[in-house]
Amino acid sequence: MEYHPAFGPPLGRGRLRVEPEDFVVIEQPLVEPADQGEHAWLRVRKRGQNTDWVAGQLARLAGVKSRDVSYAGLKDRHAVTEQWFSVQLPGRADPDWSVLDAEGVTVLEARRHSRKLRRGALRGNRFRLRLRDFTGDVDALLERTEVIASRGLPNYFGAQRFGREGGNLAAARRMFADPRRRLPRQKRSLYLSAARSYLFNRILAERVRRGDWDRCLSGDVMQLDGRSALFAVPACDDEIQSRLAAQEIHPTGALWGRGESLAGDECARLEAACLEPEAALCEGLERAGMELDRRALRVRVEGLRVTPEGGDLWLEFGLPAGSYATVLLEQLVEWD
Repeated sequence: MEYHPAFGPPLGRGRLRVEPEDFVVIEQPLVEPADQGEHAWLRVRKRGQNTDWVAGQLARLAGVKSRDVSYAGLKDRHAVTEQWFSVQLPGRADPDWSVLDAEGVTVLEARRHSRKLRRGALRGNRFRLRLRDFTGDVDALLERTEVIASRGLPNYFGAQRFGREGGNLAAARRMFADPRRRLPRQKRSLYLSAARSYLFNRILAERVRRGDWDRCLSGDVMQLDGRSALFAVPACDDEIQSRLAAQEIHPTGALWGRGESLAGDECARLEAACLEPEAALCEGLERAGMELDRRALRVRVEGLRVTPEGGDLWLEFGLPAGSYATVLLEQLVEWD
């Protein structure tokens, strides 16, 4: 689907991911290892490799099953990334992680903790991206980054959520059309996620189009910045508007599933209108047992900085877990 730009058209064009070093991601962990326990926590740098493959290589070196290795989230393959893995080693010493024979992979740090690293257990990610051969208005780009820093970023799910050419969403439609069809658990999960994310993006795109994605509607449900706590807003008073302007709280949109929505009034009517054309997806998610949840429509962007270097641009910023660097780029530039 097309994302409505919140700040105007792209301000230039360049080339992205010419080399893995052009896209650097550093994971920000949610907890610090306690240096004791049966789980080895490993900070790993990888270049040109996917997360699951690295987990398999760590399992092989440690002599454990793949299920004994975990990580907080998947990281881009065509990039240089740093992320944490945990390996369960009850009653065993660490192997020599320095002898890991995996191209492009280095164990930077090894510590111990009492618990495994769970999916989603990260505070966010820091990014450093290089846009080569940039052509465009650098001054206007710098001005827009200041606006994004003060207003926040529309929290769309990125295109990668939907697979190549939207294949995961198309597969979800086929899956819902034939409920008797059995699929592997991993594929089913991908398709459910794509359907849910697409419906959320429809809601967000409409609010961006209306210009109230970062403002309060009657019946909105707000989320505290950096927290999962939600609260309903019957009316948009001065205090709510002030907290929104300070990015202390953010409006949310539905992640569809079974259950009663917290949203009311204008917010509920808007969401119902956005989702009405996709009743089959909504019903499919409910039949699949997905529970209704909410996601922030907006996120705070930390430390956003653009630095020209020759004919290139470097972009540095931080995003919370679950937000996409490419969504930020789409609000600034186009790329090949």
